[in-house]
Amino acid sequence: MNLHLFNDKCTGRYQDKFYLLILLILCLVFVQIGCRTPSEHRQEADKAASDIITGKQEEALGKTESFSIERPSDILRRRLMTEQQLLYSSEASLGTDQLDHIEHWPKDEYPQAGSSPDANIPIDPNKPLKISLVDALQIGARNSDEYQTRKENVFREALDLDLERNAFRNIFVGQVDSLLSTDSSGSRTVSGTESSGAVGLSRRLQSGIDLSTALAVDLANLLTQGGASSMGLAGDASISIPLLRGSGRHIITESLTQAERDVVYAIHEFERFKRTFAVNTASEYLSVLRQIDEVTNAEENYRSRISTSRRARRWTDAGRTSEIEVDQAVQSELGARSRWISAKERYNNRIDAFKSTLGLPTDALIELDPNDLEELRAPALKMVEEILTKQVSETAEETPPADAPIELLPPTDEDAGPFEIDESMAVRLALENRLDLKVALGGVYDAQRQVVVRADALGAELTFLGSADIGSSRGIGSVGADDAQLHFNKGSYSGLLNLDLPLERTAERNAYRKSLIDLEQATRNVQTLEDQIKLSIRNELRVLLELRETLKIQAQAVVLARKRVNSTTLFVEAGRTEIRNLLEALDALLGAQNSLTSDVVSYRVGELELQRDMGVLQVDEKGLWREFSPEVVNHVKQ
Repeated sequence: MNLHLFNDKCTGRYQDKFYLLILLILCLVFVQIGCRTPSEHRQEADKAASDIITGKQEEALGKTESFSIERPSDILRRRLMTEQQLLYSSEASLGTDQLDHIEHWPKDEYPQAGSSPDANIPIDPNKPLKISLVDALQIGARNSDEYQTRKENVFREALDLDLERNAFRNIFVGQVDSLLSTDSSGSRTVSGTESSGAVGLSRRLQSGIDLSTALAVDLANLLTQGGASSMGLAGDASISIPLLRGSGRHIITESLTQAERDVVYAIHEFERFKRTFAVNTASEYLSVLRQIDEVTNAEENYRSRISTSRRARRWTDAGRTSEIEVDQAVQSELGARSRWISAKERYNNRIDAFKSTLGLPTDALIELDPNDLEELRAPALKMVEEILTKQVSETAEETPPADAPIELLPPTDEDAGPFEIDESMAVRLALENRLDLKVALGGVYDAQRQVVVRADALGAELTFLGSADIGSSRGIGSVGADDAQLHFNKGSYSGLLNLDLPLERTAERNAYRKSLIDLEQATRNVQTLEDQIKLSIRNELRVLLELRETLKIQAQAVVLARKRVNSTTLFVEAGRTEIRNLLEALDALLGAQNSLTSDVVSYRVGELELQRDMGVLQVDEKGLWREFSPEVVNHVKQ
């Protein structure tokens, strides 16, 4: 405002009243801005964090994807609880939106979240819900407690960054006071009011300069002694400029820089978690299916033992076998029953643990789609059938002499799977793509910056302080004075250079030395993680090779076990062998079948773990993965 122009138009008193009016209007504006509801504050915080996460996703991953920590009210966990009428302890089991609001609860808080894709999953209260592997991946992303907590950790880091950024924004303050006082200590009783209002602005620049300004208007009015009044008008401004220690953009913005990087780290860690969670979910899912297969095999084996013991009894009655063999058959039947029951209980334990992994109630009725295992086992079963089809009985002429030289053939790459890629390429991909390694490398840079900050703290501190005060305030004691006015030529101005010599810096010295130690540790962390990555990649490639060879062996073992059971059964029926041999053949078939399924599952899980540890398995916001195509780098083993 041009004060000189205003003085030409108004008297001093009208000018002061104008200042008071303007100040009151500003205070009302600040009151209107500041008096937001908790729900509005929450929405503002959500927008700030979401904008930060979107920007940092692009920086950290080169892409953006939807990100929300709001859990819909119709997630599968809650629907199972209600629609299958499962037991629960309180409303907390259903979600925060079901809690009874306590006294003084903020209005309109915890609004109902949007709909979830889980709402489209049909649930029959009287039948188990069948889910596939693809379903499990998505359900886990929406229902898992750990998954939700990891997302919230990213959101927390974004809020922390917003707070750090706020330190370099314009900070407005507004205050209104009204005081009624009575003084009867003297010969007369004096009563009066003091009303004041103030608005101010402060700002910290990234250069280290701190600025603050304020304008205050107060009105003192006596209620006795004729009702005299006087108005005060005061303005002040201050500036602080660090010139030595603590100066420089890199020092001033260190906490902001770290907060910016912490959000990137949180996104990297969450992305790594998504991949690990997806692989663990698939591993547990396939383990449950493998256990189902073991139950099926144990049941078939139990039926075979019952049939064998019945036949043994008939053969004994016909005088073809001894009573001892009948006892052996019955004992084997009892053992088969025990294994069958144990297999069923292991299945129940595994599927309950799997439900917990997905964030579903352990007492919910859930079953898995066996077609996922059948598709996985199809190549192995085809291998078994090919061996059966092409198998040719060896003749004596075809069998080498016992003293012939024996040549041991090592495994080859002829039947290698698509992910059994060149070891050096696998390690290179891991070093380029592992997000936890990027976080560790970022930790080294963070430690380097801390060395710079701690070294800066060792120096002398020189600060320029400046202030300006214009006008004066009024109280009951000064009610007889004229109204105050702003005259810049009558203000109070000061400047100060404050020098703090670095004579005592013990704490700073020790902090500096510790920062160098921290840098060494951060560097070693990178080296250790790098070695662990190489070790895991090399081991996983060896495991894939071993499992591939074991699969071939187990396929041959299944063929041999079937042949052995068939031939032994015929020999027992012909009375040419003991029933104990048949029981052993059945044991061998059960073991071979279980081992084949186990190796099929282990190989598939091994492929997923290798992709995860190379950092090339992509998982989207829905929890679905996109597998790596080794052909794109043309390094598949030939």
